[in-house]
Amino acid sequence: MGSTAHASDDKAKLGGIHAIPELAPQWQTLDLAKIVKYPAAFLSVSQNNSLYRPDGAQAAEKQWERGSLAATVKAAKAARAAGNFKTFAWIGYEVFRESYPQSEFDQAQYASWIKGKEDWPAEKKKADNDLVDELRALVEPGDLEFNEFALQTAFVGTPLPLDLARKQIKTIIITGIHLDWCVEGNARAARDNGFLPIIIGDATAANKPEEEAAAFRRINNFFAPVISADTFVKLLGEPSRT
Repeated sequence: MGSTAHASDDKAKLGGIHAIPELAPQWQTLDLAKIVKYPAAFLSVSQNNSLYRPDGAQAAEKQWERGSLAATVKAAKAARAAGNFKTFAWIGYEVFRESYPQSEFDQAQYASWIKGKEDWPAEKKKADNDLVDELRALVEPGDLEFNEFALQTAFVGTPLPLDLARKQIKTIIITGIHLDWCVEGNARAARDNGFLPIIIGDATAANKPEEEAAAFRRINNFFAPVISADTFVKLLGEPSRT
């Protein structure tokens, strides 16, 4: 028994699909096949060149090697085909925030993100935050594209809350980076604003793979179901229980 648990822990350290936990007991009582078919929104957070390209400001994470992009493409295509997704929001997150309003905490934190990159030309800084090509190919007219201006949520200072209200959205599917920052922050904000957030676990990532299991457990236990892209696709194709 001990060796089995140890092997499971070792696998979870790989992150991604390996770290997604079993649904918490409270979510197991829900008809998720019904919930994913409510009027819904698909949010992709911070899935930009900065993280997915070798010349990006955050390239040290090597996110292009870790599976979240392929899982996001799978989930986004399924959502688009489903017909009940009224909002697709492609949400950028700039690390070059020199022009943003900043508190003393912000000044210190933002400066640390770009240390050694302060002299990047403006066009390179802009390209760093461009939506990665694989997702740019999925954008359609009428989709939302904007940046997060708060530290960890798109529910403050963006068009998102009004768009969700006008379209009477209930369910929010969230993908993106970083899992334990903007993804978790948006899931918490969605719950606090009365929505039903669901995290596509393998379509997200933390800075380091070994950090993902703990984040998944925390989110899954307290804030939102965490499922895989394959499970999401399956739920869209299943009849609801009622």
